[in-house]
Amino acid sequence: MSTLTINGKTIQYPEGTLFGNIAHDYQKDFEDEILLVCFRHKLRELSKEVCGDGELEFVTMTETPGRNTYRRSLTMIMEAAANELYGGADAVSCAGDNPPAEVSANELCSGGNASSCVRVVVQHSLGEGYYCEFRRGHALVPADSGRILELKEKMRELISRDLPISKNNVSQEEAVLYFEQHGRTDKSRLLRYRRSSRVNIYELNGYRDYYYGYLTPSAGYCGCFDLVPYQNGFMLMFENLKTHRAAVFSPTDKLFGIMDESAAWGESMGVRTISDLNDVIADGRIQELILVQESFMEQKIGDIAEQIAGDLNKKIILIAGPSSSGKTTFSHRLSIQLAAHGLRPHPISLDDFYVNRENTPLDENGELDFECIEAIDVPLLNRCLAELLDGKEVTLPVFNFRTGHREYRNRPMRLCDGDVLVIEGIHGLNEKLTSRLPKENKFKIYISALTQLNIDSQNNLSTTDGRLIRRMVRDARTRNTTAQETIARWNSVRRGEEKNIFPFQEEADVMFNSALIYELAVLKCYAEPLLFSLDITSPQFEEAKRLLKILDYVLPVPGENIGHNSILREFMGGGCFGV
Repeated sequence: MSTLTINGKTIQYPEGTLFGNIAHDYQKDFEDEILLVCFRHKLRELSKEVCGDGELEFVTMTETPGRNTYRRSLTMIMEAAANELYGGADAVSCAGDNPPAEVSANELCSGGNASSCVRVVVQHSLGEGYYCEFRRGHALVPADSGRILELKEKMRELISRDLPISKNNVSQEEAVLYFEQHGRTDKSRLLRYRRSSRVNIYELNGYRDYYYGYLTPSAGYCGCFDLVPYQNGFMLMFENLKTHRAAVFSPTDKLFGIMDESAAWGESMGVRTISDLNDVIADGRIQELILVQESFMEQKIGDIAEQIAGDLNKKIILIAGPSSSGKTTFSHRLSIQLAAHGLRPHPISLDDFYVNRENTPLDENGELDFECIEAIDVPLLNRCLAELLDGKEVTLPVFNFRTGHREYRNRPMRLCDGDVLVIEGIHGLNEKLTSRLPKENKFKIYISALTQLNIDSQNNLSTTDGRLIRRMVRDARTRNTTAQETIARWNSVRRGEEKNIFPFQEEADVMFNSALIYELAVLKCYAEPLLFSLDITSPQFEEAKRLLKILDYVLPVPGENIGHNSILREFMGGGCFGV
């Protein structure tokens, strides 16, 4: 018998009992489905057996590991459904080499060889879902509503049958051979760079694949989803934790456009997946890729500056984006480009318009909430900016963070011809921040690190993970913050972004993607030592282990050749802007 401690109570189960059976006994105590367990400080799939004594905790959809498990499992169900519908859907690699052409929907096949069969490719994470496309080889198959409905019904059938998702541990050589034989070179090439000698292959209804984390023991755990037509493909929508129904899709065309543009650029460079990037590094071509992307990024910043300079009414440039997007470096580089176009940019920090400390609102935990818009003296900001637009002389405040009060020690400012104000802050896109100012005088920019690199054609690389790694490296360097502390605070940071930034992103006049296709390879050298420092008993250990697994697939690149004005320098250090 195994003695388990559950919710502070001791209970015995026969040795070899499935964790899934134990979870079933306790499911009535949870509103959300139990998808994993944590046993002896380690996450375990429900298909695993109890071995020995220890403390057991249950993991549901409300926690990040459970949510990721649900998303991976639902993705596999989608791929297995496509495999049954179109025959050999796992027989073609689609991500990587060349920009896709289009083929008509009637070219979908019902069986046969790798060159003629269609499969589903996960392209981007978008809101509460994944944007997916049908591909035949490298060619895009425009998705029609009938085809999407057919796929959705097949997924529901697999879920209603509660088919098992089995796992087989095989040698790396065997896995590589299998994926090569089935034309899945995005996976076979990636596994060649992996140091582990064993690989877990999952199987559902005859479809086999490799995933980068835990899965549910069967398809029946993933009943809540939807497929929604969008652009040339469709959205795979996940469960909304508040409604316990499939999330409602709200199109974000501007965000999609910048992500699609970045993905297309990656494809044009022959780098769409991590295995593509590793090939470039192994072939000694990484410095060329770095120079090309930095040049491309400078061109994009220059285009934004040209757009601003072309409209003499634009006097107030508002820049907003989530944590670790590179807003500070972007603001400096944009200011340089604006100066090159004959303008005189003047930076203004929203931090200087904080209300006095005693007037700062409190959050739900009774702590000072510096991220809500009420922490900003909005009337004062609007009055100062409106007077500047009217040609008046204005003395702007400076916030003293030591005393918690505003002070006035700057020289008066007056806007002249060619002067523009550059304001960076999380509320920049919220119209409430500058409601008194005419829209024709404002130019709003949304910046985020929208990772264009996928792990492979079924597994996208999370934009959130990329920003978390950036922040971890930066905070360790500038604030002496441990990786454990950064990870522990990340959920709070994300809640603030979801409240104060993401709802307003489509208000932007232009969007800028600060993600660099090579950045994981550089940041790996800085992030791995920080992540390895976490103890197995730490509540953040499993998250650190997950990030280490992602980094394990990427070959390292030394950072000394990164340009001093690169956005990446904001996080790794050594930049020319003092950040």
